[in-house]
Amino acid sequence: MIAAAGGASRVVAPALDRAQFGLAWTADGAGVLAVLEDDRRQPLVRLDLATGAVTRLVDGDRVVEGMHTAAGRIAVLVSDAVTPTELAVVAGDGLQRLTHENDAWRATVRLGALEPFTSRSSDGTEVHGLLMRAPGVPADRPNRMVLWIHGGPVAQNDFGFWLEAQALAAAGWHVLQVNYRGSSGRGEPYQRAIYADWCGKEVVDLLGAVDAAVQRGIADSARLAVGGWSYGGILTDCLIATTTRFKAAVSGAGSSLFTSMYGVDQYPAQYDAELGPPWKNPKAWEKVSYAFYRAERIRTPTLFMGGALDFNVPIAGSEQMYLALRNNGVPTQLVVYPGQHHGISRPSFAVDRLERWIAWIGR
Repeated sequence: MIAAAGGASRVVAPALDRAQFGLAWTADGAGVLAVLEDDRRQPLVRLDLATGAVTRLVDGDRVVEGMHTAAGRIAVLVSDAVTPTELAVVAGDGLQRLTHENDAWRATVRLGALEPFTSRSSDGTEVHGLLMRAPGVPADRPNRMVLWIHGGPVAQNDFGFWLEAQALAAAGWHVLQVNYRGSSGRGEPYQRAIYADWCGKEVVDLLGAVDAAVQRGIADSARLAVGGWSYGGILTDCLIATTTRFKAAVSGAGSSLFTSMYGVDQYPAQYDAELGPPWKNPKAWEKVSYAFYRAERIRTPTLFMGGALDFNVPIAGSEQMYLALRNNGVPTQLVVYPGQHHGISRPSFAVDRLERWIAWIGR
C-alpha cells in the first residue's frame, strides 16, 4: 500500500502468500476485500490495513468468482461442484442467495460428486487435487478414469462448478484433477518449483496421482485417458512422450517444439527470463521440448485441437505434434476451430469440442 500523497510502500499482509484479485475497499476504508486462490478453494477475505489480519467472509468448498460492493453491502458470484454460478450477498456469517437460475436444470440431471484427493509423488512431494466420481459407479469398483490437466501453469483446479468435468463424469468417467507443482493456491515456492524446468516435476506429480488412484481401487489401470488445454495440452504431450499407460489423449492448444514459438507467441519475456535466447542456451530449449524430440516413443492415440487465431499458444504447436504422430503411424486427428482464439467462445464450437473429447477418449 502507498499513501495517496506518495511515499514508501508497505506490504499489508506479508504472510499471505496467495494470489489475490478483485480488490475493493471496505465501506469504512479500514480494510480491503479480496478473493484468494487457496488450495482448491477461492474465499472472499477482508484484509485489515492496520494489522494485516485476514478475515474470511466467504469460505468452504466453493469458489467466489467475482465480487462487487455498494452501499456497504457485498455481492458475490459463487459456485460449488454441483451448483453453477449464482448471485448472492454476504449476510452476517453466511450468504443470502439472490438468484436460482440453474435450479430447474439441476433437477433434470445427475451430477458427479467432487472430493479432495491427495497423493505423494515419487520424490516425496505432497500433491493436492480433486476427484470427480462418475454418478452411479459403486465406490468399491475400479472405473475408467481421465486425468484432466489444468492450464496456466499458475492456476488451480478448485471446488467451483465445471461443466466439462460434469459432462465427462456423465459419460461414465471418473475425472482426476491434479494441482501439480507450478500451480497456484499453495504459495510461491510451490509455484516456482518448475521455473525453467517445464514438463519435469509436473509429470512426476501427475503420474504419482494416477498411481495413487489405481492403488486405491478408484481407477482401472487398463482404462486410463488424459487431456488438457493450454499448459494442460503441453503437459498432455509430455505425458504421452513419457509413458504408454494412457489409452487415449486430448491435447488442446498446446505446443512442444518451443523454439518454433519464440517470437511468435505472447511469451518472449518469459522465455528470455527462464531459458535465455535459444541460440545462447539450446540445451535448455531442447530439454523442455522433449515431447517433440521423443515423438517416436508416443503410442497413445491423440486428438489435437486449437483455435485458428490463437496467438497465446499458436495452432502450429498442435499441427507439429499431429504431423509427428501421423508420420509415426499413431492414430491421431487435428481439429482447428475457425475464428477462435485461445479459448473456444462460439457456443456451437464449444459443444462440438466437448462431444469430440468424449468420443475420442471413449474409442
